[in-house]
Amino acid sequence: MSNRLIDTLKMINLFNTHIENLSIHRVGNKSRNEAIFLSENPYTLNDEIMPLLKEYFFKAFREKEENYYQFAHDVDLEYNEMFNLVTEVFNKPSEIHNVSKKITQHLFEQSNHPHIKNGEVYVAYLTNISIDNNVVDAIGVFKSEIKTDFLQFEEKGSDLEMILQDGINLNKLDKGCLIFNYKKEEGYKILTVDSNRYDARYWLEHFLSVDVFQDETFMTKKYLQFCKDFAKEVVLPAEDKKEEVLFMNRAVNHFAKNDNFEETAFLNDVIVNPDLIPEFKNYKVDRGAKYSIEDVSDFPIANAAVTDVRRKLKNTIELDTNIQIKLDFINPESAEKFVEKGWDEEKQMYYYLVYFNKENKS
Repeated sequence: MSNRLIDTLKMINLFNTHIENLSIHRVGNKSRNEAIFLSENPYTLNDEIMPLLKEYFFKAFREKEENYYQFAHDVDLEYNEMFNLVTEVFNKPSEIHNVSKKITQHLFEQSNHPHIKNGEVYVAYLTNISIDNNVVDAIGVFKSEIKTDFLQFEEKGSDLEMILQDGINLNKLDKGCLIFNYKKEEGYKILTVDSNRYDARYWLEHFLSVDVFQDETFMTKKYLQFCKDFAKEVVLPAEDKKEEVLFMNRAVNHFAKNDNFEETAFLNDVIVNPDLIPEFKNYKVDRGAKYSIEDVSDFPIANAAVTDVRRKLKNTIELDTNIQIKLDFINPESAEKFVEKGWDEEKQMYYYLVYFNKENKS
């Protein structure tokens, strides 16, 4: 599947994104008395390096599951430094280079942990990004930390000289974030990656100061993850593997055919065994906070998130006799009608009995 098609299936599309402006600086580790270097002028982009930088900056976001964040502060958003800096840029994009120095200085001030590595900081102004079917501008902040050895060759007379150098591996971005000019009132919508999690708090908490963006995509994924764990930890022990799979079938299909989630309607539609309804409610009381759904009983459903969850769910019953039974997620009623589980006294083994009219020759 092409990268363009993958982006189309997701909530963002970076295919037509353009880097309008790029500033490159360097930060050291403040606790080791390493310096900061701020470039006087923005970097001059050309047609040769542009596609390489786009692939370097964006590849990690295409490959990563989308979990959005938003700027946050315990008192008020206006006290979040990064929120103020990006707002300054979005209000006046021509100031991006000057503000990039402030962003890099802010990152340098957070570089106090002895494990934090020095590296180059790239601040880019991006245009033509599609998010949630809206075309917006964005600010990208990226950091390269890990240097890779590579060989250069040079002709010297009649011999070929081998020269060992080190540089940035363009196949792996160490840290980065995309801050979209979208949902400003909530603290903007943000995507972030961190490949070198030697100090997880440095990038997310200290530099960006973000919380998870709890929109319909977040709620849809979290509620279905909660259902998946309920199926595994409650339905499976109380019933069997078939009922665990069918419960998730019904849960995903309920989400797929509705625009809004309402918990009572969901329980009546999805839970066949009425004894499991109080079990579900108790499980939510005990575990709901883990999924941020403890006080949630209704919300808009994000269809793309449902599709993403469905794609990752297992719909197979794996038996210890090296046989697998694959159930249809689209038509779970077939398994309910035509698959029976029983116990064979003579063989002292469980069995599945499958009814059918004819075999499909495909």
